[in-house]
Amino acid sequence: MGPASPFDIPKCVEIPKYVDNVTPEYKPKFDALLVELKEAEQKSPKESERLEKEIIDVQEISKKFSTMTADEYFEKHPELEKKFDDEIRNDYWGY
Repeated sequence: MGPASPFDIPKCVEIPKYVDNVTPEYKPKFDALLVELKEAEQKSPKESERLEKEIIDVQEISKKFSTMTADEYFEKHPELEKKFDDEIRNDYWGY
């Protein structure tokens, strides 16, 4: 009998079965993130549309700002007109 070949696989080596202890811990977290991602993905076009409209409004206001009257501004922002009217009525001038 000659020397053992380096390619001989010993028959006494046992490879233990892998036990996954990590996946059960992180799978619920990952699934929750996937749900959150899907929700954000659905909201994204609506939010993009809202932001595009807001950009257009800001650009429009910045063009007109030097010549805009208070009435024109309050026409676009009635909630601020009410706030300022309430402050004036209550004699609050921001000091």
